[in-house]
Amino acid sequence: MKNTYATLAATLAFSLATLATSAHATSSSSAKPAMEKCYGVALAGKNDCAAGAGTTCAGTSKADYQGNSWVLVAKGTCTTIKTPKGYGSLQAKS
Repeated sequence: MKNTYATLAATLAFSLATLATSAHATSSSSAKPAMEKCYGVALAGKNDCAAGAGTTCAGTSKADYQGNSWVLVAKGTCTTIKTPKGYGSLQAKS
């Protein structure tokens, strides 16, 4: 009888450990939120890439809220970001 309880307890412990491990793996792989490019919200030198003529890539924007520079933000939040020059845009501004 003691062997039956010991076997049952070991099986239950193994099952719970396996379940916890698989749940952790699933949650960590889906933890990254969807992102989108948001134009016109980056501060000078803080853009992620594509800051227009005369710039090469990340960190090269010359002015705050430059309309043709972008940063990655959580999907769905770009157009709610308010700056002194207006709201963020999903397309480059002139």
